[in-house]
Amino acid sequence: MDSLFGNRPISIGALKDFSKLDQPTRRHLKNVYACLSASMVAAAVGSGIHLFTDILKGGFLSAIASIGLLIALGLTPHDGKNQTKRMGMLMGFAFCTGLGLGPLMDVVIQIDASIIPTAFFATTLIFICFTVSALWAEQRTYLYLAGTLMSGLSMLCFLSIINLFIGARFIFQVQLYGGLLLFCGFVLYDTQLIVHKHNQGDKDFVWHSVDLFLDFIQIFRRIMVILAQNKESKKKKN
Repeated sequence: MDSLFGNRPISIGALKDFSKLDQPTRRHLKNVYACLSASMVAAAVGSGIHLFTDILKGGFLSAIASIGLLIALGLTPHDGKNQTKRMGMLMGFAFCTGLGLGPLMDVVIQIDASIIPTAFFATTLIFICFTVSALWAEQRTYLYLAGTLMSGLSMLCFLSIINLFIGARFIFQVQLYGGLLLFCGFVLYDTQLIVHKHNQGDKDFVWHSVDLFLDFIQIFRRIMVILAQNKESKKKKN
């Protein structure tokens, strides 16, 4: 525990301390996590509409819509007067992202419907643990992970392109488990980066929540696939 959280004793007071974050930073983080929570609800609605209705279905169009909304959000400056507009873009992006998860969920449900809630709770637990670790750390040492994480992300992208032509199961597994570890690292990095940016004067909590939302979705997606693979392997053995 000391290696993860430092040398401070674990206590209720330490939990409230969160590495001596000042009040404005705590307020900013509350706004970030409020946006993140709202995004998760919007994504859940999008996934539900794909799974349980014929109104909309995830696919190419939902992917294009999510990218378009993300770009629009990034190009709309945070000026304090357009928060409603930017929140609408964020919710639209999250909704389309959840809609895009629908086809994968269709496949997972055919294997075992219980995988989806299990993957969600596992992702939430992982996310909370790494977030607390990042906030608890007395020094922002996880910011130095930037080079390693970006190199890992580049490698995963390269493997994805290669595997489009090869279709090797081994490469897919490397992408799957390597990506899971990578995005757990991104939770640490992005959490501390948000604090650092706020301390540098960047108050855009809407955009800051996007990074954490993407980390959560990527971890959730990979855990779903891993659990589905394990379930299928057990069925074949039986």
